[in-house]
Amino acid sequence: MSLQMVSTISNASLLQPGFSLLNFDGHVFFFGQKGWPKRSCPTGVFLLDIKQNELKMKPAFFSKDSCYLPPLRYPALCVLRSNARADEYQYVIHGGKTPNNDLSDKIYFMSLVSKTSKKMTFQCIEKDLGGDVPEARYGHTINVVHSRGKSMSVLFGGRSYTPLAQRTTEKWNSVVDCLPSVFLIDFEFGCCTSYILPELQDGLSFHVSIARDDTIYILGGHSLQNNTRSPNLYKLKIDLPLGSPAVTCTILPGGISVSSAIVTQISDTEFVLVGGYHSDNQKRLACNTIVLEDSKIEIVESASPEWTPDIKHCRMWFGCDMGKGSVLLGIPGATKQIIPDANYFYILRCKGAEEDKEEELITQICSQTSSEDPGDSTPFEDSEEFCFSAEANSFDADDADTYNEDDEDDESETGYWITCCASCSIDINTWVPFYSTELNKPAMILCSSGAGHWVHAQCMDLSETMLLHLSEANIKYFCNKHIDLNKGLQTPQKVVCLKKPPMKPLRKKKTMKLSTSTKKSFLRRLFE
Repeated sequence: MSLQMVSTISNASLLQPGFSLLNFDGHVFFFGQKGWPKRSCPTGVFLLDIKQNELKMKPAFFSKDSCYLPPLRYPALCVLRSNARADEYQYVIHGGKTPNNDLSDKIYFMSLVSKTSKKMTFQCIEKDLGGDVPEARYGHTINVVHSRGKSMSVLFGGRSYTPLAQRTTEKWNSVVDCLPSVFLIDFEFGCCTSYILPELQDGLSFHVSIARDDTIYILGGHSLQNNTRSPNLYKLKIDLPLGSPAVTCTILPGGISVSSAIVTQISDTEFVLVGGYHSDNQKRLACNTIVLEDSKIEIVESASPEWTPDIKHCRMWFGCDMGKGSVLLGIPGATKQIIPDANYFYILRCKGAEEDKEEELITQICSQTSSEDPGDSTPFEDSEEFCFSAEANSFDADDADTYNEDDEDDESETGYWITCCASCSIDINTWVPFYSTELNKPAMILCSSGAGHWVHAQCMDLSETMLLHLSEANIKYFCNKHIDLNKGLQTPQKVVCLKKPPMKPLRKKKTMKLSTSTKKSFLRRLFE
């Protein structure tokens, strides 16, 4: 094994624990930033360009017919192929946390639809399910199994918020383990079935799952209920006959008590397990080799790399599988540095020396995993740090390698040209700048309804003054479709009472004073 440090050229603060990485044709794409996307990259997906141990980031593009994909942290991801040997594939994304800390129960399919020398365009489709639909969760896993010429996805584990009926004021946003049910999902027919197995007693999250043919091996994981890391090794076997599927579970010896570990594949039958935590305050510096052959699994301890002093003494670390036997590791940077929240990154190559040289020629690498955000919990709570998140920051205007307008010469299928609403009139072939701030892209604004979605300011009939006010003020905006739904939640504006002028007091009637002689004369006449 070899360990190489990676330099981040720009936007280093984007790489924080909590996001995922997707690999399409050897290119790595960052997904799942912590905040809502900014105008510099409204899709929230970036290309990670790693060349000569230097890391750069470029915005990615989606087709016009794509659905909105919110930035989800800690989702379950897997590669879905039509069969085990097919070359074409797409990613399945389920669950995760939105920037509002809401949990998602949606399933998205993300695929590559076009590829040029300058950019790659994706399509995202939301899939509806029926039957025993899994609840919203994060920190779980999803795998694909193949049996008797059929394929199904298997979802297991994760965490969710405490049900509303059980919440208290002190623990309103607390999370609990999801029930240890196994979900079989048939995406072809859009149905889902749950199975309760007696061998699975406790809920697990941030475990390791490896699928091969019709078998899934589940290793490690953390249980909130018992605050333990399971030492068990579970073997799930899924049989897909013409009738109902059969799911069986066997507990095997030789498990490892670890959570948030990373697995990378180095050959057809060999995997390397690296990283993770033994306990809340103890990192796991040992490595293991996992061999899968003839429906058997063998886990043996392997030589560990020469960890640097910074890695040995840091309190937490995180990382992702890069593919091709490599792992991207990150550790927190110094607290006193120029760039806030910046981290240090390393590439761990688990193959031999000759294979490592071949690996260095590959400039685009892949990673994916799930993790907890240290900002949401203590640094060591359930060891959920093995993933990335990103805070949406603006790009440097002078960083031509990171973000170049020339890379957007053909924007017919980017996030700016989506159909934002039923009455959307923005077309790349006929569009002309409407606002003074527009140059070659229409102005967009984020609607805060639900998970949030982007709309064109021109389609919302926003004046330039109002658009500038919304961009400068820290207030939520709701599009024309959702403004009526939000009125019931808005605080009525304070009515200014008009000042009434005070009423003038009534004047007293003047009394005429009479002299004494006049009074006597008046009385004399009165009694005569």
